[in-house]
Amino acid sequence: MKEMTILLFERLGLLLVIAFVLTRLPGFKSLLYREFNLKLSLVHAGVFGLFGMAGTMAGIVIDGETIGQFSFVIGAVEKHQFIVSLSLVAIVIAGLLGGPLVGTGAGIVAGVHLMILGGVGSIANGLVNPLTGLLAGWTARFFSQERVIPPFKALFIGVFPPILHMHLLLIFYPDSNEIVDRIGLPLVLSNSLAIAIFTAMIGIVLKEQENEAAMATRRALTIAEEALPFLKEHHSKEMAAGLSSLLMKRLKLAAVSVTNKQEVLAHTGMGDDHHQTEQSVFPSLAYEAMESKEMKIATTRSQIECKHKNCPFEAAIMIPITEANEVLLLIIFYFRKAHHIRPVELVLAQGLGQLISNQLNILTAEALKFHIRDAELRNLQAQINPHFLFNTLHLIATLFREDPKKARHITVQLAHYMRFNLKLVSNSLVPLEKECDHVNAYMEIIQARFPNQLKITFHAPETIPDVYIPPSTIQPLVENCIQHGLRNSASGGKVEVIIQKQDDHLQVIVRDNGSGFPRELLKQVTNKPLTEHQNGGTGLYNVNQRLISLLGEDAKLHVDNRPAGGSEVFFQIPIEVQTKRGVAL
Repeated sequence: MKEMTILLFERLGLLLVIAFVLTRLPGFKSLLYREFNLKLSLVHAGVFGLFGMAGTMAGIVIDGETIGQFSFVIGAVEKHQFIVSLSLVAIVIAGLLGGPLVGTGAGIVAGVHLMILGGVGSIANGLVNPLTGLLAGWTARFFSQERVIPPFKALFIGVFPPILHMHLLLIFYPDSNEIVDRIGLPLVLSNSLAIAIFTAMIGIVLKEQENEAAMATRRALTIAEEALPFLKEHHSKEMAAGLSSLLMKRLKLAAVSVTNKQEVLAHTGMGDDHHQTEQSVFPSLAYEAMESKEMKIATTRSQIECKHKNCPFEAAIMIPITEANEVLLLIIFYFRKAHHIRPVELVLAQGLGQLISNQLNILTAEALKFHIRDAELRNLQAQINPHFLFNTLHLIATLFREDPKKARHITVQLAHYMRFNLKLVSNSLVPLEKECDHVNAYMEIIQARFPNQLKITFHAPETIPDVYIPPSTIQPLVENCIQHGLRNSASGGKVEVIIQKQDDHLQVIVRDNGSGFPRELLKQVTNKPLTEHQNGGTGLYNVNQRLISLLGEDAKLHVDNRPAGGSEVFFQIPIEVQTKRGVAL
């Protein structure tokens, strides 16, 4: 028995080497992820059936008291000889991974092979394999929530097939007691241990695949994030050059090309002496990828279609990048050899294509949303209140009779005010100095209309810092004070505009001594448009939205009521040099 056990473990070691090679086959992962269909199940049944036949060929032949050792191939045996097959290891694994269909199919293949070889117990040897595959497949359903059955459970399950085998022998061959005594315990030990080792091996393979997939996902996310500044470039060649350099730096590739439908925009890596310049280096497979909007793989030099005799590339992955459901770019990963394209490279390429496409779509949507909102707000602010215009013209007509000099001055201020408003739609940001001139023009017109009822004061530094703000930001705040805050004031109304420096910010304050805001509206006036009778209408909301969208959240409006009466609205902007988004008026 000791000699039998040693020989079985030796042969099982060879069988496990075959099993290790089997786990490295590309189609093996479909079993691990339980991706089944009839065709695939039959293929897996055939593969595991062959694995079972290999277990038989690595088995042992018993001839009376003698153990005959055959070198991997067992031909037809004599009628008095008995084959100790190791096929049950493969059949149990087939059932546990593939279910009843795969297990039974593999068992039939291995069982028929054993019956053809003949010898004592050929019927029992043939029947035990499909029965084991069927039972193992049903057993696997109890562990359907587990990707791979743990080795300890597999060790326990592996005990039963050899016991079933021994019982079938005793049923079909009552005189086989001596054989059962000799091989029973060694088969139980060797089979259960081999099955446990195989399941542990599968667990390691699965963990490797998951680790590779996780690493590929992390790399794709990191690269997509790093690619964001390049995707914001308005010039396609600058975008392409940045993308190709980044991908070449982060991935172990022979070269990277970024193209559009007409030309190679950028090429980094090997072959830049001809892939960057020659129009012929644009394979038809690339056009197919753009037309289908699906990733394409070139595995031969002929599919790359490079006419340069010393072209170093043998394979490539072509990844379409879409924007608004249209292919904007095609990224091509070049490889020196076809076998360099592993599954992890394919997963990474697919993920990168989707992430970069999603980022382009998000950037496009954000830009469109910004431009629409910016245009709407500027158009709203560019509209001149007809009552204000008519009242001012009426004031000028009256002053020409009473004070011609002042009438001319107010006319000039109205011209400044109107010119500034009419140019709002062409600028996103203007110098603060220009905004102050606009406010001063409005203040002089209003004070000329209400000389005895209203006093407006403007406090600003002698030298106004070189900062930019959205046009027509301060004037609507002043107008809101006059039209709503001082609506019920017969006389003595005061409005103050204060611009002051605080650390590295410039603070702009507009306050009045009117009735203030109803307490329930204080938190609403800047967050949603109000109706005209709700102390401010849409004016404060529009100003706040433009400040936030153009200068950031820190520049938002703050609204509060003053203890002494009236309201105060203020915002702050950074003093450091800002990027000009418009042309100074």
